[in-house]
Amino acid sequence: MKYMMTYDLMESARNTNEWIGATAKAMANYPLFALSMNPAIQLTAAWGEVMERSFARMVDKPDWAVRSIVGTSGQDHLVDLVKVVERPFGDLIHFSVRRRDPMKRKVLLVAPMSGHYATLLRSTLKSLLIDCEVYVTDWHNARDIPVSAGKFDVEDYTHYLVDFMRELGPDTHVIAVCQPVPLALAATAYLAAEDPDAQPRSLTLIGGPVDPDAAPTEVTDFGRRVTMGQLEHSAIQRVGFKYKGAGRLVYPGLLQLQSFISMNAERHSKAFQEQIIRVARDEASDYDAHNRFYDEYLAVMDMPAEFYLSTVERLFKNGEIAKNTFEVSGKRVDISAITRVAVMTVEGANDDISAPGQCIAALDLCTGLPDSKKASHVEPGAGHYGIFAGKSWRLNIRPLVLDFIDANSGDAPQEKAKPVAVAAVKAAS
Repeated sequence: MKYMMTYDLMESARNTNEWIGATAKAMANYPLFALSMNPAIQLTAAWGEVMERSFARMVDKPDWAVRSIVGTSGQDHLVDLVKVVERPFGDLIHFSVRRRDPMKRKVLLVAPMSGHYATLLRSTLKSLLIDCEVYVTDWHNARDIPVSAGKFDVEDYTHYLVDFMRELGPDTHVIAVCQPVPLALAATAYLAAEDPDAQPRSLTLIGGPVDPDAAPTEVTDFGRRVTMGQLEHSAIQRVGFKYKGAGRLVYPGLLQLQSFISMNAERHSKAFQEQIIRVARDEASDYDAHNRFYDEYLAVMDMPAEFYLSTVERLFKNGEIAKNTFEVSGKRVDISAITRVAVMTVEGANDDISAPGQCIAALDLCTGLPDSKKASHVEPGAGHYGIFAGKSWRLNIRPLVLDFIDANSGDAPQEKAKPVAVAAVKAAS
């Protein structure tokens, strides 16, 4: 599989399906067909429109689309995207709000590198931007990174997080979502041992696989069932000549998207069937609920092969974070070195990607941290997406996270911190 031909063949199939959709839409919308009373004509046009849009989105990077926010006085404040640190595989970006004094809460939102762009956290970002100064890790599509930029694996990812935390300083509150949860924990432990003064004040871990074996899912079963040789042979490809990263070994985003969809194939199939009917009835719009979700969900990026393979081997198969044996640049990263960074875990009771138990394992690893600095929350009825971007996040989890941040800020009143710490002990026990 590690040939450019397979990568280009997959891209050609995607391009062909986009073209078929566009052709069906154009032909079925030919004015002469308006004289026909056959509903199949309208359905064909609707099918073509949905198909063209869906396959086109697979290679487009979504825009952050954060133009402005409403301030406390009711005025709109424009938002600028500022690159604070630029690196080959990812940037640290700041969403700077014009005409607003810097907020006391400084948040580093660590986005996953798991097939989707960091814009997957757009709604999370928007909800935090109102009350926080927000910085985000914006990972690049590996297909656009020249081979000359070198490799990028889990150790490099950890180094990036360490550098980003150093850049922002010790008054930072880190929120890691999904895939980067164990590596954000490792980066914090690395700083605790190597540069204690650069540690963040708090670390909130949301739905991540710290200990994948704590609660098996289809994802963890796949990791155990497939050997590394099989995985490398079947999943790794070389970027084709169309992109700047030509020749780079990657795990293609289109393959990852196929895996995502196969996990809930029936639900996705039903969603698209219903959307075709809505388009045929002229009940759909460019930014309706279906398009808002799938424009983001279908936009996938390639991952560096070294990162994907090392994630599967070291974090899932070998469980190096869970066993506290993870090493970076030849040095063991001891999680127990975290002694003053408050740690909170958030899980969804119905999470089928990172099931309850996988994330809270982080608290057991933090043996050097007092119980007053630990907290956990399991959201009833919430799935994976809901705990960081859905209704559960908006109504329940976001307020808990902000309270946790305030309780562990340097200027937080002591009398306010005590009740949260007591609740944290109860939740963690």
